[in-house]
Amino acid sequence: MTFLWPLALLGLTVVPLLIVAYLWGLRRRRKFAVRYASLDAVKAAVPKRSRLRRHLPFALLLTSMALLTVAAARPRVEREVPLNRTTIMLALDMSSSMCMTDVDPNRVTVAKEAAQSFVAEQPDGTRIGLVAFSGSAQIVVAPTVDREQLTEAIADLRTTRGTAIGSATLRAIDAIAEINPDVAPSGFDLTDPESGDPVDRDAALASDEFVPDIVVLLTDGANSEGVQPVIAAEQAVDRRVRVYTIGFGTDNIAELVCSAEDAGPGSINSADLPPGFDLEDFAQFLRIDEEALQTVADMTGGSYTRANDADELSTIFRELPSQIELQRTESEISWVLLLPGALLAIAAVALSLIWNR
Repeated sequence: MTFLWPLALLGLTVVPLLIVAYLWGLRRRRKFAVRYASLDAVKAAVPKRSRLRRHLPFALLLTSMALLTVAAARPRVEREVPLNRTTIMLALDMSSSMCMTDVDPNRVTVAKEAAQSFVAEQPDGTRIGLVAFSGSAQIVVAPTVDREQLTEAIADLRTTRGTAIGSATLRAIDAIAEINPDVAPSGFDLTDPESGDPVDRDAALASDEFVPDIVVLLTDGANSEGVQPVIAAEQAVDRRVRVYTIGFGTDNIAELVCSAEDAGPGSINSADLPPGFDLEDFAQFLRIDEEALQTVADMTGGSYTRANDADELSTIFRELPSQIELQRTESEISWVLLLPGALLAIAAVALSLIWNR
């Protein structure tokens, strides 16, 4: 257990002081009673009360004060977050290179099928959102539990030019921020809520304190547009959002073949290329930038995995929930102490009034 305002716990020092004062008051009353000539007369004049009635209101009041003081310190406990309390943002690469046929029938078809299977297999209540990126990134589906909407949206994705990995990460963060008040949208310079200093990224990562929401980013190439992946990863670290990266495809440069259902405006097929055009000249963008994807995963507390074919990609998606279930978060439990503390205080006052009329 940790406390946001630990100095408030100093208020607990009042409890033993009140006990001492209470005992001193009881002793003083006994001495005062002895001064009377006839103790029998005093006993007859004072209504008989059990020890329980004499001391219970005070004990309840002390317990109430202790509970309310601890609540004022804002205690927090760490707990594992159930999978159905997690938001998963799928960021899928829809660049033209996803039409490459080194994976049968092509990368985009296999990626779509694996993503749809992943969505269908998640427990009820798990919110999943979809970001598609090529030369830019956009939120296609905000986090939802509607599996049919997600499945249809994945099927409708179309390829086009460019690969904006960093921008996709930022859009995924923005989608999470819409439903999680603990996550700020991208673009804001964050400060530590206690010190007011800029967020210490190394300390945030070392503390292993992350929000339960994650980003799963699949790409087959290297960033060619927009924000650099590492810059976007810094914003994810500031917001304690883990990013799991997946590199999909082989290192072979093959033909680009996409059907009309998968190819969007500006998408490139090998049949459309001019004679003599060599895809190897663009190999730096067509092959996976594993170094960048590994760096993003390491920075944010996620993991990087490589899939060369459909079976490997399906296995990665199937194993993702076991990693997601390890997400832990801290929750404030002040309210758990406030309610009984207030009830005990009310009971102490009520019993004192009733028994000491």
